Amino acid sequence: MAFWLATLLPFVVAPNYLSLASQIAITALFALSLDLILGYAGIVSLGHAAYFGFGAYTAGLLSKHYIGEPLTGLVLSGITAGLLGYATSHIIIRFRHLALIMLTLGLGLLLFEAANSASALTGGADGLQGVKISPLLGFKFDLYGRTAYAYSLAVLFLVFLVARRIIHSPFGLALRGIRENALRMPAIGAPSLAHLRKVYTIAAVMAGVAGALLTQTTSTVSLEVLSFGRSADVLVILILGGAGRLYGGIVGAIIYMVARDQVSGMNPQYWYFWIGLLLVAVVMFLPNGILGGLSALYKKPQ
Repeated sequence: MAFWLATLLPFVVAPNYLSLASQIAITALFALSLDLILGYAGIVSLGHAAYFGFGAYTAGLLSKHYIGEPLTGLVLSGITAGLLGYATSHIIIRFRHLALIMLTLGLGLLLFEAANSASALTGGADGLQGVKISPLLGFKFDLYGRTAYAYSLAVLFLVFLVARRIIHSPFGLALRGIRENALRMPAIGAPSLAHLRKVYTIAAVMAGVAGALLTQTTSTVSLEVLSFGRSADVLVILILGGAGRLYGGIVGAIIYMVARDQVSGMNPQYWYFWIGLLLVAVVMFLPNGILGGLSALYKKPQ
């Protein structure tokens, strides 16, 4: 509870950074969705932004042509991203290791180019224009980011509770068994392929919700939401925080986004160098991520 209470501090301590805080919450939700398949099911993905972007474009198109009410758009975006995740899971879960990485990368690139080609629908390289988001329960999305952060944080907390329930259920235990040895799990009654399809679909729903949050809090959608860079960034975030730990993606998002904001402000041309240096240091000295290192230190006998 102390961690979640601390997430309310930006309202008081740093009100000028609430827009950044909302971006951190959205990125943390996206990282949590990847952690569900990578950290617990062992599905390595370099194209997870496909579902994030699909949810973002769904929310944008809904608000532009049909309804701008945020909660309805959020639910529908999660559902459509989940349908895409379920459809692609039948192919993806049949592969492992290098083939899986290339397959997910190819899927992400295909969707990126499809959105770029369908400029009449998505706006192409110019982005989707005319996105109008209605007030959330009477609160407007302003430039200060108050409503955006409160909205993003509330959704992150609710999805986190769902993810925690999944991980600590028999289904979550079976996922960890599949991650360790997918061939032996059916022998004790756990259908590996069916479980992997389920968790992949759930992760796609969560990623789609994160993408919809980005659209609704910024009123913009661009091809960047489907880019390889976004998939790579969320993977880096998970490595920083620690995969296979529910708070790993959240902690990684906080560190990465704050470091990027500060370093890019001090050194706009070479800020990626310092991010890369941070990643190398974490991998060398904390191979299980920051939370993994802290956990090992805590358990170390005195």
